[in-house]
Amino acid sequence: MSKKLRIWITVLSALIIFVSIGVIVVSNIQNNLDDLVQTELEELDLTSIPDGTYYGEYTAFPVSVEVSVHVSMHEIVSIQILQHDNGQGSPAEAIVETVIDHQSIQVDAIAGATYSSFCILLAIQDALDLGDS
Repeated sequence: MSKKLRIWITVLSALIIFVSIGVIVVSNIQNNLDDLVQTELEELDLTSIPDGTYYGEYTAFPVSVEVSVHVSMHEIVSIQILQHDNGQGSPAEAIVETVIDHQSIQVDAIAGATYSSFCILLAIQDALDLGDS
């Protein structure tokens, strides 16, 4: 076997391995995000949450969110997004106003930022679950 042929076989083998790994990684990320949008959000019982500021977080790679939720007189008064790592999901941050208006996380996701929307809602749920315990 000539030296050129061995080089081509080595390069082609390496390329096949890298492409295979890439396909597996992308597939796992997509499955993770698909599971995210199937997650059921709990109905909030704000009557059981004392006044205070609560912190929550949620990660579904590649999206990660940390929030603080301020509750006063059994109402969500404000929600701050402390950290939001996202791809193109920045528009999802507008969902906090909808949550405050509806006093619920049972709201529609922001179009074009579905995964980030769900991560934000689940981080809010996490914060209020901590406030309820």
